[in-house]
Amino acid sequence: MTSPPVPRARRAALVFIFITVLIDILAFGLIIPVLPHLVEQFVGGDTRTAAWWVGIFGTVFAAIQFFSAPIQGALSDRFGRRPVILLSCLGLGLDFILMALAPNLMWLFVARVISAITSASFTTANAYIADVTPAEKRAGAFGMIGMAFGVGFIIGPMLGGWLGHFDLRYPFWGAAILALLNFCYGYFVLPESLPPERRSTRFEWRQANPVGAMKLIGQYPQLIGLAAILLLSNLAHYAYPSVFVLYADYRYGWGPMTVGQVLALVGVCSALVQGGLVRRAVSKFGESNTLVLGLAAGTLGFAAYGAAPVGWLFLCAIPVMALWGVAGPSAQALVTREVGPEIQGRIQGALASLVSLAGIIGPTLYTGAFALFIGDQAPAELPGMPWFIASLLLAIALMLALHRRRRHLQATQAAIPS
Repeated sequence: MTSPPVPRARRAALVFIFITVLIDILAFGLIIPVLPHLVEQFVGGDTRTAAWWVGIFGTVFAAIQFFSAPIQGALSDRFGRRPVILLSCLGLGLDFILMALAPNLMWLFVARVISAITSASFTTANAYIADVTPAEKRAGAFGMIGMAFGVGFIIGPMLGGWLGHFDLRYPFWGAAILALLNFCYGYFVLPESLPPERRSTRFEWRQANPVGAMKLIGQYPQLIGLAAILLLSNLAHYAYPSVFVLYADYRYGWGPMTVGQVLALVGVCSALVQGGLVRRAVSKFGESNTLVLGLAAGTLGFAAYGAAPVGWLFLCAIPVMALWGVAGPSAQALVTREVGPEIQGRIQGALASLVSLAGIIGPTLYTGAFALFIGDQAPAELPGMPWFIASLLLAIALMLALHRRRRHLQATQAAIPS
């Protein structure tokens, strides 16, 4: 096995990938407060119809990523991480321009399809981190990437909400500029993390399709429980992009600017947890215990979101919800410990493909539940139902994590000589 890079080179590479992910998140964050409202505008202002369309958009996005993610992972194993990240940034920049110019709902739909095909930088970034970081330090490195998400969500939604206050199209232009700047930055600065001698010898379609990707995970039984936890966690997370904007407007009367400010608060809390707490929590409690703690916080946080009848109570639940952020880096670190560098990209692509299943189910699940439980024809007025569903999913993931921890402790004790 090739020795890890020297600390200075590793730190520099992590800074590069941090900035790359940060700029991508800024671009996506810009459009979050306005995309549902643009859809709503295209359907004549009908919130229920807009909710269904937002769900369809999300489902199709995830369905395409279900097929494209393992291909991108296999390509990064064969040709390196850098070209995959660069093509992703370039494709996203051009796609955001198309979204800014979309004259109707169908053109906006086409643009989201293209975005799904080109979105690869996040998956490849995980493989990049595994390339340049020793196993015992990966949870902290993944936490730093989580911090990039948090910082991006501090600035992106606030800026997007402010721009959207003047024109719903302005945030898309801003996102396009950021994505294209990211391409330029990566082209001139981002180093390759996977040297030729550590790459896969060939690109194999049988492992670059979703079925092959699922079989690849099955070849590593120790990954199955973690894969299930990641699937459930990501399915729960889809409650945010699916219904938050419409829910906040319907229940609390929050417009694009307020939504941007609330998402910025979410980002601040997330950045504090990911950047400052993950490394300390893993160092003190270990990755398995930190995973359990994070999932427990997420379960409580989602339940509090759904139960909050007024906006200030929703805001009070955000710090609790932010503690969920320690779970993801811990799970990713546990995954990367189980496989070698020559297959990290394919494993990350397979997990991304699996997570895309959550994206296929999640948007229609949450927008459907939201649409069903609002309005005069609702069986009960319960707009918080999507958050309760997400809480239940994380509760199941928590039970799986507890079971995995118990089995690991039993195996460790059995291995100790009497």
